[in-house]
Amino acid sequence: MFKPTKSLCFLSLLLLLGACRSAKTVTIPKGVPVVTRAQWEALEPVLPMKTHVPQKITIHHTATKQNASRTLEQKLKALQKFSVERSPLSDGRIKEPWADVPYHFYISVDGIIGEGRQLQYVGDSNTPYDPSGHVLIVLEGNFNNEKVTEAQLKSLKTLMLAVAKCWKISGDNISGHKDNATTACPGEDLYQLLPELRAMVNSGKL
Repeated sequence: MFKPTKSLCFLSLLLLLGACRSAKTVTIPKGVPVVTRAQWEALEPVLPMKTHVPQKITIHHTATKQNASRTLEQKLKALQKFSVERSPLSDGRIKEPWADVPYHFYISVDGIIGEGRQLQYVGDSNTPYDPSGHVLIVLEGNFNNEKVTEAQLKSLKTLMLAVAKCWKISGDNISGHKDNATTACPGEDLYQLLPELRAMVNSGKL
C-alpha cells in the first residue's frame, strides 16, 4: 500500500503546482501522493459525464464508521460498486446509477489519499445541488459522532492547498456539503475545521 511521507508530500505539492500551470486538461500530475485509479484497479465509468474546470472545493464525509481494518483499495472498489448500481440509501430513497465514484478524492482513516472520479468530470451528490466546478473531497467517517484523525487532517490540508493553488481557488470558495444542500454532511467535527482550512488556503501555507 502506498503511504506518503512528509517529505514526499511536500515534493509532490511542488510537482503538482508546476504541472498545473502548464496543463491543458484537468488531470492529476505525476508525483501527487495519491493512490491512482490504476493502482486501486478502478473500472471504467458506466455512463457519460460532463466536463468542468475546478473553481471551488467542497468537503464531504462518507457518513459510515471509520474502519482501519480495510484497505483504501477495498473501500474505493466498494464505493464504485455502490455508485454505478441502483442502490438503496439509508433514508429509504433509491439512488439511480451514477457514472462512477461521486468524489474526486477519498481520504481514508489512516490519511491515505485515493483518486476517485477524474478531476475533469463533474461529481455527483445525493442532494439537489449542482456540483459543476466543485472539487469534491470526502473523508472516511461519520463526523457527527467520530473525530477526524490527525492523519486525515494532515492529508486534507496538503491536498486542499495543492488544489487551491493549482486552480487559484480562494478560501471563500471552500464549503462543506451542507453549505450547498440540506444535509448533515460533512458532520460537525469536520465542518468546524473549515474556518481554519479557509485561512490556510488564503495564506498559501500549511
